[in-house]
Amino acid sequence: GNTDVEVLADLGILGPRYMSVHSVWISEEEIKLMADAKVHVIHNPVSNMYLGSGVAKIPEMRNAGINVALGSDGPASNNNQDLIQSMKFAACLHKVNKLNPAIVTAQDVLEMATINGARSLGLERKIGSIEVGKKADLIIVDMEKPHIAPVHDPVASLVYCANGSDVDTVIVNGKVLMENRKVLSLDEHKVMEKANESAEKLLDEANISS
Repeated sequence: GNTDVEVLADLGILGPRYMSVHSVWISEEEIKLMADAKVHVIHNPVSNMYLGSGVAKIPEMRNAGINVALGSDGPASNNNQDLIQSMKFAACLHKVNKLNPAIVTAQDVLEMATINGARSLGLERKIGSIEVGKKADLIIVDMEKPHIAPVHDPVASLVYCANGSDVDTVIVNGKVLMENRKVLSLDEHKVMEKANESAEKLLDEANISS
């Protein structure tokens, strides 16, 4: 029978508004179908490793012209939602899988986490890069940390040395939501308390010991 991608193509579902998440077990023929249809792929390397799902053919997809964006998947299949760490895993996973240290670069995964993500949502003219006329969606990362210094290549240092806890400031559409690592838009501790309470309630309802 036909593969999932072939069925989707026959039904006319594949297209530039279609996001294919994970896309681990995809053949060369399916990659061509997806590229021809201008499908976007959302790569979740940490989740794929955590669950032992396999390694997506990201270099082949990118070579075929597919827009590949970076995701973290959900807490149940990743635990850590740190997108900066996901950039490092995305780069390193394909280096070792292809035995090629240059197959996916720091610049490649930074674009996957930023402009390619915006492109997958059809928002590349509004967000995803620092350009005149785009919304000011920015983060400021504190690079003066022992685990980051010395910084020779800022992009490589961000991808291979930093993590989410190094983010000092978050700006969304010009509005500062976090500054000096303090969230200004909500009470972070109350949110975590509510999340823990909800988790305990779900465990109780499912009769699962915590």
